[in-house]
Amino acid sequence: MQTTSYGAVWAPRFLGVFRIVAGLLFMEHGMAKLLGWPHDARFDTLHAFQLLWFAGIIELVGGALLTVGLFTRCAAFVMSGEMAIAYFTRHAPNGFFPLLNGGDAAILYCFLFFYFFLAGGGRFSIDSARA
Repeated sequence: MQTTSYGAVWAPRFLGVFRIVAGLLFMEHGMAKLLGWPHDARFDTLHAFQLLWFAGIIELVGGALLTVGLFTRCAAFVMSGEMAIAYFTRHAPNGFFPLLNGGDAAILYCFLFFYFFLAGGGRFSIDSARA
């Protein structure tokens, strides 16, 4: 009788669910910047072709691609780079410790997206259906 571990069964499924949740959360940032929903007063004065506007495009489009699992590795690589740039330009100058400079989310997103770059879309992705 063959036995399988829970990890072998559930890890690929959870990778797909994790990708979808991360994509939706990141897409929300882009929607707030570009579409004004959900409303965040920090973006009320945002105009086209500003740095945050470009970030919003990466977040909206990249988050959508990640959510459906299309071009997952490419989108994740770009988003990982965006978060590395965000950390080193906006957070790191305010101090060394991420807890104090507000950069923990940027670091987590950076490494999370780099993981998706390495692991791919996993289950429930258009990439796996096309393969």
